[in-house]
Amino acid sequence: MTSDLDLYPVSRLAAVQEATRRAGLGALLLTPGPDLRYVTGYEALPLERLTCLAVPAAGEPFLMVPRLELAAAEHSPASRLGVEFVPWEETDDPYAHVAKRLGAVATVGLADRMWAMTSLRFRDALPGAEQVLASTVLRGLRMRKSPAEAAALREAGAAIDAVHARVPEFLRAGRTEREVGRDIADAIIAAGHETVDFVIVGSGPNGASPHHELSDRVIEAGEPVVVDIGGRMPSGYCSDSTRVYSVGEPPAAFAAYYEVLRRAQEAACLAVRPGVACEAIDAAAREVIEEAGYGERFIHRTGHGIGLETHEDPYIVAGNAEPLVPGYAFSVEPGIYLPGEHGARIEDIVICGEEGGERVNDRPRELVVV
Repeated sequence: MTSDLDLYPVSRLAAVQEATRRAGLGALLLTPGPDLRYVTGYEALPLERLTCLAVPAAGEPFLMVPRLELAAAEHSPASRLGVEFVPWEETDDPYAHVAKRLGAVATVGLADRMWAMTSLRFRDALPGAEQVLASTVLRGLRMRKSPAEAAALREAGAAIDAVHARVPEFLRAGRTEREVGRDIADAIIAAGHETVDFVIVGSGPNGASPHHELSDRVIEAGEPVVVDIGGRMPSGYCSDSTRVYSVGEPPAAFAAYYEVLRRAQEAACLAVRPGVACEAIDAAAREVIEEAGYGERFIHRTGHGIGLETHEDPYIVAGNAEPLVPGYAFSVEPGIYLPGEHGARIEDIVICGEEGGERVNDRPRELVVV
């Protein structure tokens, strides 16, 4: 299993500080969430009490932490960074303390997932500072996965593959989507995930809704079922994979467009290599689907980045001309949806390597009839 030392190296903080300086920001302020974990390895509780890593462009970083959370912070990977831990008491104003230590700064980068309550308190404490998103600094770093991060995504991919291998045990006519979903959620934890992020079981016409919620609909014989599942591993890195099953033989019309979808997903995965624009991967899948006459039934982007968040940069979508770089990790998940009838989506996580794409999901992409 990938270690915290590899996933959250001490050198990362220095790289973030240098990137803050190059971006022209006075400081970066990171509160509980994926940005803070990326830099420190500390998965702080998202409380109304302020926990904040302050990374000034010039000067020493420090971590403001509520006194009652100090022990947890000291036992986290953040303790290896050599930053000063600044505990604050219940009657202190931690925002004023951060502002005093930073001094006059013209621009601060705030964690992208920072609560509005927190950002507004920082606005009051630093009235002369323009607030921008921390992704101004962190986006480029977080998109390009290190070898350790890529290994963590492979572990996540193998874990979710193990769950898909068990899905035929759970699917049968007469069961509800919710019943199947409960079994899948238990299997996600059993496969080594720390948390279940989502379970989509879209049977029959519900398969035409890409983000369908579990329902009490009874699965019927002859129906296709879209199963899109993911969770977070102890490493903090996420899984996400979609496969389609059919409870008995599916309708002929469905089988026909499913094969189109399979070819489209294959074309997009084969198009992955350094220098290729993100939008070109989307186009590779879309072209196959449009040529078969289902273009209007492909209603979303082809993919999203993945790492400490299930959805993060880069996005594989028309209009994103950013070229792929080795280390970028993202989903390739074209879909075809016929409202009122059924739908299908095939999804793998792909890591861009030096010469092409590596899929971290290995389950069969052909329709599985159970």
